[in-house]
Amino acid sequence: METNRQKKIGSVLQKDLVDILQGEIRKNGISNLVISVSKVAVTSDLSIAKVYLSVFPSDRGNEILAAIKTNTPLIKHDLSQRVKQQLRKVPNLVFFIDDSLEYIDQIEKAMSLKENPVENRELLEKRKKS
Repeated sequence: METNRQKKIGSVLQKDLVDILQGEIRKNGISNLVISVSKVAVTSDLSIAKVYLSVFPSDRGNEILAAIKTNTPLIKHDLSQRVKQQLRKVPNLVFFIDDSLEYIDQIEKAMSLKENPVENRELLEKRKKS
């Protein structure tokens, strides 16, 4: 369970990471790309921050994630300059793609089809007999 301190640090990091990433997109003149930080989870010892990114268009997600991972030291440095008044040490950043929006979209598509698994429970995989 996250403590209040972990939540506060996560929200500070999230806000500043959004500014850093969006600033880099604008500075490099990249168009038709949106990166948002959906969640930052900080470990209990405050040494690692798991950063979950949503990328639109989603087909460029792996490419963008690879670019961000190669630039992690620069991002951490920029972040440390922004939060030096609030934190003594900036946690190590680990980036992940947050695909929850795609998952929700798949569920909505499945619900809108005429073979709705909620109405016809036999369509569910675990209900099928092998």
